[in-house]
Amino acid sequence: MVTTKARYRIVDIPIGPQHPALHEPIMLRVKVDGEEVIEVSVVTGYNHRGIEKLAELNTPIRVVYLCSRVCGICNTVHNCCVVQGIEAIMGIEPPPRANYLRTIAMELERIHSHYLIIAVLAEILGFDSLFMLMMRDRERVMYLKELLTGQRVLSDYAIPGGVKRDLPSDAKDKFKKHLDYLEERIKYYKRIFERDPVILRRTRGVGVIKAHEAIAHCLVGPTLRGSGVKSDVRYEDPHAAYGEIPFNVVTYPDGDSWARMMVRFDEVIESINIVRYGLEHLPQGPAVPDPRKLPRVLPEGEAISRVEAQRGELCYHLISKGGNRLYRVKIRTPSFNNILGGVIGFREATLADVPVIFGSYDPCIACTERVIVVETKDSVRRYSLIELGKYVNKKLGGVR
Repeated sequence: MVTTKARYRIVDIPIGPQHPALHEPIMLRVKVDGEEVIEVSVVTGYNHRGIEKLAELNTPIRVVYLCSRVCGICNTVHNCCVVQGIEAIMGIEPPPRANYLRTIAMELERIHSHYLIIAVLAEILGFDSLFMLMMRDRERVMYLKELLTGQRVLSDYAIPGGVKRDLPSDAKDKFKKHLDYLEERIKYYKRIFERDPVILRRTRGVGVIKAHEAIAHCLVGPTLRGSGVKSDVRYEDPHAAYGEIPFNVVTYPDGDSWARMMVRFDEVIESINIVRYGLEHLPQGPAVPDPRKLPRVLPEGEAISRVEAQRGELCYHLISKGGNRLYRVKIRTPSFNNILGGVIGFREATLADVPVIFGSYDPCIACTERVIVVETKDSVRRYSLIELGKYVNKKLGGVR
């Protein structure tokens, strides 16, 4: 679509829903005047899987496994968050050793997730070799996650009352070896982002979001901390063993795409130190509950569970009315805030800056997509696919 305004020529450029710069289906409708970005709007709805509704139709144990599959990259934090909510409703307190092991698992996931988005941004900037090197090193993190949880990706590690398996007896030496290597390499990659002139020109001063704007738009995680705001659920509302493990909340005051990536570099180093501390101070005692005693029926209750996922605050709201089903499961993911509120970062950008800015948010579309289907006895209207397509086309102003 092309429109004219005064003597300027305004053009709408759709980026997505399938695009090399976007690794999941979403569309950015970018309105440009020449190369200057005038406006960016986000179009979602391409990746809905009905997770929340499915969770309300399954038993508590199945819900644990289902919610782990909301996202492949951050499955452990989803797993731990929903388990914390079920434990709160059940009145279950996991043993200290299990809390430490959950913390180690979540921090390993933070390391590999940050490695991934830094590598992806390097690829967007044209540094394919840097992408390959970082993905090679990320394999060591996946190995450590498998060593701890038994799985590289979908670990389903936390269960009500503990974790699925304890730390192997010979794991600490292996952890030390790989963590030392990863720390050395992440510091090397950080120096590249600090010194390379191409990276600096493409990221410094690009997508600037000031602190008060980040707060006003409800941004979370590294996107918020990259604007200088010290906010972290691990620090503000400690869960698992975070209340017992010292760590720093990393912030950068610049508020640009570079600052958001530098936050992730420093957070990787912090996560490595958290894992080391957790292994050195791992409490004795049980960590794995008897699977025969896992909850099959829930009492009436309600819980709000929060964890600090890789992209920011992850929140689960669970409501039980008793029985073997949850009445309501509501998931609020960090990318929901960062993708929709992050449009503020595109102002005064050029068209070439859009993938860099969007990538600096570390968007996760699979986490974000939610639809609630409400049916009443009095009025139920059903749409065919053709009718639904026409309705969506009308709502999106002609986008097909």
